[in-house]
Formats: sequence, structure tokens, C-alpha cells
Amino acid sequence: MEVIYFLATDGIKLDGLLYTSENKTEDIILSIHGMGSNCMKKRETTIAKLANENGIDYFCFNNRGSELVKYTRRYTEGKREKDLCGTSFEDVLEGYEDITGAIIKLKELGYKNIYLQGHSLGCTKIVYTYNELKEENDDMLNNIKGIILNSLVDIPRTLKIYLRDNFDKYLTYAVEQERENNLKEMMPREAFIHPISVKTFLRYARDNKEIDFANFGEDSELTKLNNIDVPLFMRWGNDNEMIVQKADELVDLLNNIIRNPNKDIDYIDGANHSYMDKEEELAKQIIEFIKRQ
Repeated sequence: MEVIYFLATDGIKLDGLLYTSENKTEDIILSIHGMGSNCMKKRETTIAKLANENGIDYFCFNNRGSELVKYTRRYTEGKREKDLCGTSFEDVLEGYEDITGAIIKLKELGYKNIYLQGHSLGCTKIVYTYNELKEENDDMLNNIKGIILNSLVDIPRTLKIYLRDNFDKYLTYAVEQERENNLKEMMPREAFIHPISVKTFLRYARDNKEIDFANFGEDSELTKLNNIDVPLFMRWGNDNEMIVQKADELVDLLNNIIRNPNKDIDYIDGANHSYMDKEEELAKQIIEFIKRQ
């Protein structure tokens, strides 16, 4: 295991852990964590160990949304500036800068076959980034050999369900704060599951067009997910998972809607949103998926 330092494509300094196999390989899993999380998780080390045993390297890094609040550094035009980051202050669209920066670094290290793996909000960042790269016809697409989405969440819809009748009240509050240029001020405690800034709340509650692609309804076309051409792996749990439908119903629905010929969509019985105590089962299914490609 080695600590790797690199820059996001907009100059934010990031770091991560590279787990290497016994023999040199061109295959690697690039893992993106979710809200308030980091790369130091049992789930990460479990998947990394099995990947290494099968000749696949593994890189998990702390993107700018790791932890709730933190300071990091931004390097632009030879200048170094302090930047306020963390889940409470991040703009999820900036995940594009983090992921593409990580891909560039992995290519510099000699990796050619990259499997993008996300958990929760990390899945949102991956789907958004992939679609942006496809729209730009970026050469990085040639290195992305598969997409692995663990517990993709419909954040805009989940937020409305969480707040219920109070959604409009908190949205109005956030808009008022925006008018007063208080985007970095914190929302009231009850507005979210953890501390969140006005800026970040508005991204999820109002300015969510780019990330509102996981509306798992009967009439959904799931355009952004159907735009994924590479092999697609999707998993959820059925215990305290952050989805509206039952896991088996969601899996049946998506298998009917998503047209990817190399899809593997299912759920893990007994797993929760974080796959606690089910890490080995998740790891086994991910590695089997990659080995089939």
C-alpha cells in the first residue's frame, strides 16, 4: 500500500491509497467514496485485498467531499490558496475535476484499464463524470473499461421525502440566504441528515438538473444510465437502504429499463447502505464482474 498525492484538474490537492498486486498489472479499480466518508473503510480494504489477489490494483482516494468539513489547498497559476471543502461545502459537480484528475494520475502510473467504482454519492459523481466525458468525446473514455455503482441514491427525491412538508420552507430559507450572499452559511440543523451549507443544499434541492438521473420510476427512461456503454455493475442492499422501492422490485425495474448488454444489476440480501458485514460478498461479486469482461 502506498500513499499517492495528485491534483484535481482544477488544482485541488488530493491524496489516496494505492493497493498493488504481487505482479505488475495495467488493470485498476478507481474508487469514489460517498457523503461524509473517506478512503479508510473496511469496505475499501476488503475489495482491495481480493482485487490484488486477482491481479487487479486498487486506488481509493479522499475527494474534496471527504469528511464533513476540512481545509485543502488549491494550486493555480503557481499560487497556493486555502480552500474550504468537505461534504458540508462541496458542489457535487466538482467531482468531475477530482475523478478526471485521478484518472490522469493513474495513466501516468501506467494503468490502461480503469474500472470506476462508486458508493452512494460517489456513484452520482461517476455517472455525471462519464456523461460529461462522453459529451466532450474525451480520450479518457478509452481507459474506462467498466462502471461499478454501489447504492446509487436519487438525492433530490430522497431529500424531498426526508423533509416532507418542510421542503419548501427550507428551500425558501436557502434562497433568501443566497440573495444575501450567504452561500457558505449553514442551513438549520433539521434541513439535512448532517451539517450542510446553503450552497450545497441548493445543489441538491434546486440546482439538480445534472444529477437528477436516478429517478427510479415506472416511466423513467434513465437516459444518463442508458448512456453508459461500458459494462455496468449495480448493487444495493435490502436492509435500511436509501431507496424508495424494495430492493428486489428496484432490480427488476432497472433490468427492464437499462439496455446495457453487459449489465449486472442485483442486490445483496441482508446488506445495508454501507454493506456493513457484507463487504466480502460485495467484493466477491465485483471481482467476478471484472473477470468476466
